[in-house]
Amino acid sequence: MIRITRETDYGIVLLSHLSNGQAQQIHTARGLSTVAGLPLPMVSKILKALARSGLLVSHRGAKGGYSLARRPEDVSVGDVIGALEGPVGITECASSPGSCDQESTCPISSRWQEISETVREYLERIPITHLINSVPLPQIGMKCS
Repeated sequence: MIRITRETDYGIVLLSHLSNGQAQQIHTARGLSTVAGLPLPMVSKILKALARSGLLVSHRGAKGGYSLARRPEDVSVGDVIGALEGPVGITECASSPGSCDQESTCPISSRWQEISETVREYLERIPITHLINSVPLPQIGMKCS
């Protein structure tokens, strides 16, 4: 089964809360934890990772917290997954070419890399606002025959 981690799921939930309201509004980890109903330690960890990746801006001081680094419609699901989980790859060789001893003789390695690239590109096309606002997801645009 291929699935995102709970941390990534929570990251998208937190970004949805950050996206509601004014663009540069500053939110505290504690406030987001309360609104989202998530544990504060997990929220803090996710927010720090999203800030390190450039999706959030960290504001220090008494009135500090986090704000979006870009407009919500410019943050993709792929951005969040990449920030919290690393590169998308169906198999290890697809996300880290050269990491598998069998790669040079594997008859399907290049196909897994193609599939992974297709998934990655699709996730990059889905802004988090599509999830928040129940906007239809973009069509993949290809059919297998």
